[in-house]
Amino acid sequence: MTRFIIIIGILLTLIGYYFYILSLMNLFPIWISVPFLISSIALTLSPLAAQKRFKGFR
Repeated sequence: MTRFIIIIGILLTLIGYYFYILSLMNLFPIWISVPFLISSIALTLSPLAAQKRFKGFR
């Protein structure tokens, strides 16, 4: 399941990066592309950070 989320997150990050480049060329609104890019990066990195969390000694 986490592999699927990571793959989807990478695809969304690439799409967000594409829209960000378009927004820098004034072809797409930047106020839509930047939050989409940041949220897709957060979606990609959150499963990776959760795997290495300390869960206690038991």
